[in-house]
Amino acid sequence: MRIGKLDNDQLNGLILSKFRHVRSEVVCSPRVGVDCAAVDLGGRLAVLSTDPITSADNNLGQLTVHVSCNDAAAAGAEPIGLLVTLLVPPSATEKDIARVADELSFAAEQAGVEIIGGHTEVTDSVTRMVTCATVLAKAGSRGVLDARNMRAGNDLVLTKSAGLEGTAILASDHADMLSGIPEEELQAARAFFGAVSVVKEGLYAAEHCATAMHDVTEGGVLGAAWEMAEAAGCCVEIDRAAVPVHPATEHICAALGLDPLRLLSSGAMLIACEDGASLVRGLRAEGIPAAVIGAVKEGRGAFFADGAPIDPPGADELYRLPQQKA
Repeated sequence: MRIGKLDNDQLNGLILSKFRHVRSEVVCSPRVGVDCAAVDLGGRLAVLSTDPITSADNNLGQLTVHVSCNDAAAAGAEPIGLLVTLLVPPSATEKDIARVADELSFAAEQAGVEIIGGHTEVTDSVTRMVTCATVLAKAGSRGVLDARNMRAGNDLVLTKSAGLEGTAILASDHADMLSGIPEEELQAARAFFGAVSVVKEGLYAAEHCATAMHDVTEGGVLGAAWEMAEAAGCCVEIDRAAVPVHPATEHICAALGLDPLRLLSSGAMLIACEDGASLVRGLRAEGIPAAVIGAVKEGRGAFFADGAPIDPPGADELYRLPQQKA
């Protein structure tokens, strides 16, 4: 099988279709385009999500914390704590393990969450360190934002820019393939690791007219747009020219022949809302770059503004590079 997430037909056919709704406390369960579960514990909703980090050699602990918290924020929930599993190859050292723990601790403090448990194991089942984290969060005053709430007439807003996390990974793990990129630009790209959290914008948007959100991960902006359209049963239209792309991302992707709009993009949140211009003004006032990049219309599917269809998400652009690093 190809490297990366299962495609959505595989995910539905092999996994999601086998799970049944058997507990009344579970008010939101897995489906394409939805990354969180929600459980009613008696008057307050607990939101939970889990994610592995398998595509990065550097900043593993930082990505583990922020990527997990981002899923909760996309549901309009405030992250509280994380359970983290760390799988360590026999070739690693105690210093390597301590480094990841330090990264986890620092990132958790940044995010205002606690590491509340987990598991650490040395195993020859992995060839490099892999984490998997589960986030526990509490729903906001509007409850859990559900992708199915997106509707025709909504605007689509993107925060920050496309390809942030993927750019940082490329500049860190594939620098040997980027000899034509100035070192100062590679350093700027590596700094994107510090911008992968979308908790601030997620919580702000949840209180200010957002109807649905999707943190942009594997498959990039276009993959997230397709998944939101699929989950809501709506038609999403994306203006490619309106999607913000940082110059460092443009240059690195051009050097490697990659599409920045299909590149791993933790740090960007795709938000469906009633008034995109108003939300953009509010986000910018909070210090968060944002732009209206499209709209939700009657119909089904995902398209560019010129009518060309947007394909379902496949393997992320990272996985087109040599697999010993990606």
